Amino acid sequence: MRRLALAGLVLLGACGKAPPPAPPAGETPQTAAVELREIELAYSAEAVVEAVRQSTVSAQIAGRVVELRFDVGDTVKKGEVIVRIDERAAAQAVAATSAQVSEAQAALANARAAYERSKQLLAQKFVSQASLDKAEADYKAAQARVAALLAGAGQAQTERSFATILAPYSGVVSGRHIELGEMAAPGKPLMTGFDPSSLRVVASVPQAQVAAIQALGKARIEVPSSGRWVEVKAITIVPSADPRTHTTRIRLDLAEDVRGIYPGVYARAHFTVGRATRLLVPRVAVVRRSEVTGVYLVDDKGAARLRQVRIGTEGDASYVEVLAGLRAGERVALEPVKAGMAPAPL
Repeated sequence: MRRLALAGLVLLGACGKAPPPAPPAGETPQTAAVELREIELAYSAEAVVEAVRQSTVSAQIAGRVVELRFDVGDTVKKGEVIVRIDERAAAQAVAATSAQVSEAQAALANARAAYERSKQLLAQKFVSQASLDKAEADYKAAQARVAALLAGAGQAQTERSFATILAPYSGVVSGRHIELGEMAAPGKPLMTGFDPSSLRVVASVPQAQVAAIQALGKARIEVPSSGRWVEVKAITIVPSADPRTHTTRIRLDLAEDVRGIYPGVYARAHFTVGRATRLLVPRVAVVRRSEVTGVYLVDDKGAARLRQVRIGTEGDASYVEVLAGLRAGERVALEPVKAGMAPAPL
């Protein structure tokens, strides 16, 4: 008896539990007609996003890194200082060459004065022609020495400027290869960056498709990770083929206002290769349950029932091709989840 009483309490508790809310009865689902439409035939190829301008800035002089102004993910403007290297050794070299230039200029002034005096004395028959020739040679040698030292001073000043590394263009830092306090050496990478306003997608396509792609010159880019479709600004077919895979690389330039896409992102390139009439259904109407792909067909009374379909090319952002399971003129629910939960009309 005690067990029966406990079972009764459990049943009463289960009966008192509120059932899940159901969609309101009689609500007509939003529908769209299945229609025949002329569409563009597309050839799809796997692709990858890359930056048109991407570079790694390296050191040109040796020295200890004393300042790092940016890190990965930071936005840098053209001409901004990104890294500073200890320039004390370079500054000492500049000072030494400046002193040598001053010494050579003083010697040049003395040689010029000696040459002018020799010309006057030769006119008065006080010195020989050989003395004048020697004074002239000394003067020209002093001129050459000043020119050489000035070039050396310019080189030292240039090397000193290498201690301050500037951004070659506006972009985003994608890699930092050195830490504060480490020694920089000529050729050692410091930072890597790219320009997000100049991106392109690179795809490899079979040689048999190149002629059709080149004839129409139209394509769209799909980014599966974000579900975005991006228009292509220009198409460039690289005039060479891979002898192993027999494919040709095609570059697709993106618009400058594209955001949220970075180099290395996987993409699909959909090239237009012709036009044909196909049976289309809205993409939002397609529902996938395990291995079954279908749509909710809505009849004249508003009742929705699931019908399995076979989907073809999915090369459009809003419509997909139906190969089997539907006829033109039938109506499908645009909200398949809500249509599946709705009760059948009386």
